[in-house]
Amino acid sequence: MDSKKRHKLERMGGRISTVADFLGLTEAEEAVVELRLQLAAAVRIKRVGARLTQAELARAIGSSQSRVAKMENGDPQASIESLVRALAALGGKPRLKVA
Repeated sequence: MDSKKRHKLERMGGRISTVADFLGLTEAEEAVVELRLQLAAAVRIKRVGARLTQAELARAIGSSQSRVAKMENGDPQASIESLVRALAALGGKPRLKVA
């Protein structure tokens, strides 16, 4: 947010916070959300790079197109395990980096 908008918001009584603060997420919950979003983005990037449709990827992993769409959108109904399996089917090798 640029400083002009920030100052206007503050003058109107608003406050600036993070999504995690707004939703009241713990650090662990925030880490899970971030991991899910990174995996989801990686699935989409790999799928598009492989020139596959969502339906084609779904067939390759024994799932449905709607489930692949949920995976790519970071939907909590799509498990982290299914995201990793989709990446593996696309030739990806997810690595965990603990900071």
